[in-house]
Parts: sequence; C-alpha cells; structure tokens
Amino acid sequence: MNKAPSPSRFARHLSPASGGADAAAAPLGAHPLPSRSGGEVASPKGETERGKESKKSRSRRKSGTTERARSLRWVENNAEGLLWQELRSRRLGGYHFTRQLPIGPYFADFCCRKQKLVVEIDGSQHADSSYDRRRDEFMRGQGFSVFRFWSHDVLKHRTSVCETILIALDGRLAEDVNSVDLRFVFAQGRTN
Repeated sequence: MNKAPSPSRFARHLSPASGGADAAAAPLGAHPLPSRSGGEVASPKGETERGKESKKSRSRRKSGTTERARSLRWVENNAEGLLWQELRSRRLGGYHFTRQLPIGPYFADFCCRKQKLVVEIDGSQHADSSYDRRRDEFMRGQGFSVFRFWSHDVLKHRTSVCETILIALDGRLAEDVNSVDLRFVFAQGRTN
C-alpha cells in the first residue's frame, strides 16, 4: 500500500501563483503541466530551456580558457603535485602561487603574480623545445620571469628546487641562468 506523499516541508515557501497546493507535491523546480487545451506553458522570465538563467561572462579571456585551466589542474603529474604541496597556501616564504594560470594562449604550471614569476616543470620531452622557447619569450614579453626545472629534479631534490625559487622571489638572482638542469630568464627589460 502506497501512501500519498506528505506535502514538502518547503511548500509554504511556494507562491500560490506557481501552482498553490499542487506545486507542493511536484518536485521543486519542475514546470507545471500544460493545460488540457493543448497550449504550452511559458517558462518563467529569465530562464532558458535548461532552467538556468543565462548570463554573459565578464571575463576578458576566450571562452573555454578557464575550463581548460581547471582541467589541467586535475591532470597534474607527480612532480607538479609534489611541488604544489610546497607552494600552495603561501607555504614558500609567504608568497601566493596559482596553478595553471592562463597567460595569453599559454598556461603557466605555477605563477606568483605579485613577483611576476612563472615556474614550469618539464619532462624529458621538453629538452631543446622550440615551442618552450616561444612560450618563454611570450611570457617574458608579458612581464613575467620564467623558471624551468626538470621533473626529475623536483622529484629527487624538492628542497633545493624550493630554495632556488625562493632566491628568485627574494630578488637574489642577478642574471639569466641557462644550464643543463635549470633555466631562468628575467622578464624583458627587467634585471635585478
């Protein structure tokens, strides 16, 4: 034996115009049934077919950029995950870092906006990459200094990597560094 469901405890919040007592039995957010005359019931003002109000984005980014950055945050590799544990929540010298920050058409693995420092973690596929050099030049043109570390170094020597990042954040690097295991370039027109 099925008992008729009791009215929702939120039924008193429904206006009589939205269906009165019958609306209490319908699930919240459901549209009333069409009338028997076969006519359609119009959606409430401001709703789309999916029931959510449409709104324009106030972002200056291309559509999809934020979603792409969010998806990249979920698909991190081990080295990025370990370094993020050191950088998040202002753990490294009190500096605030962001993951997968869109900078023009590119995404920076980690970025300290205040100091305009980008930190990239690279696997072996990035060795002598012309694409990475173009990225670095673009980011430098946007006013960012760029650090590149090998993911192997982050996995094996995380403390040293963090100390090196902190040296750059504190302004203790005097010139660009380009070696086999590390690359650092100042932003264009900026030297310490």
